[in-house]
Amino acid sequence: MGLRLKFNLVLLFVFILGLGVSGYVSYDLLHKTARDEVLRNAGVMMEAALSMRQYTVSQVRDKLVQKEDEFLPQSVPAYAATEIMNQLRKKYPAYAYKEATLNPTNPRDRAVEWEADVVTAFRNDLSRGEISGTRDSATGMSLFLARPLQIKDPACLSCHTTAEMAPASMVKLYGTNNGFGWKLNEVIGAQVVSVPMSLPIQNANRVFYTFMASLTGVFVVLFVILNFMLSVMIVRPITVMSDAADRMSTGDLEIPEFEESGRDEVSLLARSFNRMRRSLEKAISLIDQK
Repeated sequence: MGLRLKFNLVLLFVFILGLGVSGYVSYDLLHKTARDEVLRNAGVMMEAALSMRQYTVSQVRDKLVQKEDEFLPQSVPAYAATEIMNQLRKKYPAYAYKEATLNPTNPRDRAVEWEADVVTAFRNDLSRGEISGTRDSATGMSLFLARPLQIKDPACLSCHTTAEMAPASMVKLYGTNNGFGWKLNEVIGAQVVSVPMSLPIQNANRVFYTFMASLTGVFVVLFVILNFMLSVMIVRPITVMSDAADRMSTGDLEIPEFEESGRDEVSLLARSFNRMRRSLEKAISLIDQK
């Protein structure tokens, strides 16, 4: 096995090892960054929904004039936040906001299976303030961010304890079977924001492939340059000296001296070879004289 082949095998091994480690680290980092970006977007949507709820409570609900036999769902903070977010979905259908409830007054707020699991997790651990995760959706992979809906205001129970205590207009609109039996400090649902991950993941993959292609290109250029340097500075001089040594071993001393300029190992080898050649010539000359 020649010196060049050994060198290239070692270089190839180092490249494959470095490419593998760099690829693993960069892939994990880019996808983590993409997830963090999506999570920040979900957090912004969540805060926007909370602001809409607070706006409804502080500036809208008391201003709405309701007839005695009429219930305006626009006065409910959850309804207002959901409606506004639904307007956003007309332009960005992959984004979603829902106040998923196990026993909702409005049937559209009823939690589906995976949302019910999130609500149950909050009910089992009241100290949990937030849950996030990923799931497959109709538009691809989505990240969800959920926060618990807990009854902390006793005033809420006036509408949700029993149908008899609730406003007659609300019972007339939604019926007597849903949204009752709530208790103070009970987790009755979760605010859930869903944000698509497809675009950030695509961007992360594009950056990853570009980085890996650039790294491979740098290696190819480096591989060519190192092989050229190896050939000119090491392989070619050693090959010439090896051929000269073969000729000397057969008695051929008509070999020009090698260039000794420089202080590298090849120059030292050339200097030693020239010294050996001169010594051999002197030894042969002495033998001939005797």
